[in-house]
Amino acid sequence: MNSSKTTQPGDPAAARDTSANLPRWNLADLYPGPDDPVIDADLTWAADRAQAFQLAYRGKLADLTGDALGRAVREYEAVGERLGRIMSYAQLKFAENMEDGDAARFQQTMQERATEISTLTLFFTLELNRIEDARLTAQLAESDELTRYKPWLDDLRAQRPHQLSDELEKALHEKSVTGRAAWTRLFEETTAGLRFPLDGRELTMSETLNQLSDADGAKRRAAAEALGAVLGDNVKLFALITNTLAKDKAIEDGWRSYGRPVSSRNLANQVEDAVVDALVQAVRDSFPRLSHRYYALKAKWFGVEQLDHWDRNAPLPDDTDRTYSWDEAQKTVLDAYGALAPDMGQIAGDFFSKRWIDAPPMPGKDSGAFSHPTVPSAHPYILMNFHGKARDVMTLAHELGHGVHQVLAAPQGSLLADTPLTLAETASVFGETLTFRAMLAAESDAGRRRILLAGKVEDMMNTVVRQIAFHMFETKVHDERAAGELSPARLGEIWMSVQAESLGPAFRFDDGYRHYWAYIPHFVHVPFYVYAYAFGDCLVNSLYDVFQGGHEGFQAKYLDMLRAGGTLRHKELLAPFGLDATDPAFWQRGLSVIEAFVDELERGAA
Repeated sequence: MNSSKTTQPGDPAAARDTSANLPRWNLADLYPGPDDPVIDADLTWAADRAQAFQLAYRGKLADLTGDALGRAVREYEAVGERLGRIMSYAQLKFAENMEDGDAARFQQTMQERATEISTLTLFFTLELNRIEDARLTAQLAESDELTRYKPWLDDLRAQRPHQLSDELEKALHEKSVTGRAAWTRLFEETTAGLRFPLDGRELTMSETLNQLSDADGAKRRAAAEALGAVLGDNVKLFALITNTLAKDKAIEDGWRSYGRPVSSRNLANQVEDAVVDALVQAVRDSFPRLSHRYYALKAKWFGVEQLDHWDRNAPLPDDTDRTYSWDEAQKTVLDAYGALAPDMGQIAGDFFSKRWIDAPPMPGKDSGAFSHPTVPSAHPYILMNFHGKARDVMTLAHELGHGVHQVLAAPQGSLLADTPLTLAETASVFGETLTFRAMLAAESDAGRRRILLAGKVEDMMNTVVRQIAFHMFETKVHDERAAGELSPARLGEIWMSVQAESLGPAFRFDDGYRHYWAYIPHFVHVPFYVYAYAFGDCLVNSLYDVFQGGHEGFQAKYLDMLRAGGTLRHKELLAPFGLDATDPAFWQRGLSVIEAFVDELERGAA
């Protein structure tokens, strides 16, 4: 960590770190710079290996012995790992400053080179899926090395009904750089370049969104109006991107015979359509008991009948606008992680001591937060925009959860380390919960405890209610897109309808709010990603409930779950804790935790 600033806990003025005092990541563990000759050497190595791989194995997989096929999978993994290192570096350099033309060109060039090389190995997964079940079973039975990759093979072969001809798969793969990837880049560069006029300054999107949780209502309103106005000025472009990507997905889904727009995401997430439907319906049914009730309570605290939409994340009226220094945030999260399991605290500590985190808000920087796993032979990197608020502490805890998970799963190798999105959010949300509970336990002042509890409830509303509302928006957009292009006005109408349903009558929305759908990156990057947040939050609520109940050996089982990476499915991972996501009562158990928090806040307000 390169933060040199020290502050006294609870000192709001001293707690505001400047960007210069916040840590920047060191990407040299991947490559020293974009002009590093090792990058070209790695591309050459990968191209040569991919060509040799194609010559050695194409058309021969079904005839190989189990051990030979196991070696082939290992060689395929090695080529992917090398390309993954290059692309991870290019993506992280671009995320540092999306307005940097050199970084954008570097990422695009690397994407094109990697696509060319990976086209040589594309045959491998297609041909694996054409091996008859009985033959693959025999190959697995004679090879421990191949058996190690069985979870990956199972996931791959689940896609068999949706696999296209080799020629069409090759065409889709090669044209991806000028298709979805290009539209995604347009979205990223556009949002990174937007500036929002506030108080005589031109703010970035991250800075503007941060103003929406300012204690000053006038600042919140100004930020909200600036956000709506600038998004409105660019809404035709965002509508074009949304319509194009939705149609692109519909075309490919039709070719692959997916039943619904969400089905491909569910299959990739290794979760049944019925389980996702049950989650969405359970959350939707809970809107009146959760968000409608909480925000009515918040309106009462503000002394109004209705809140303006820019008050959704406003601090409570008696909140002292407590801010946290980077050092405080680091200590809070590391103490919480270490209290559960020392191994977790030690791994999380590496992100600070080894400069794996990029924290300062900067012009052009990705306005969100993520933990990029890169490749198992390296380590993850975290990007966030730290403004010193309690929510930023939670964001740090969230991304460190991802990071710890990625480090623990890395020994599985690049084909087996990744978890589906539904389970990828487990460690991140659990990390948030640990941190919140630690902060709550350390707070003796009743007023501050109420503020912390309300903040946690609002985070849960954002993670569960808001994300399912996002899912509802996506579903309606993709369903309607099948009948023709949606106008910006229609996209705004859909957005307003799901927001009104999910947030309830305690809110009023101005005309600018109808454009807010345009800045949500998940709609562009990974369609139907968003329900994974609600899945993870409800799962973690149930998991934490088990932990609080004194479940024997919980810590060891939890670490084993993270180490498993993508080798186990949700039923297998949750079974040691006595949980089952296919049980209709499972989701209600998770939602009841949020409901209990709202109950507690209502009792305190009585």
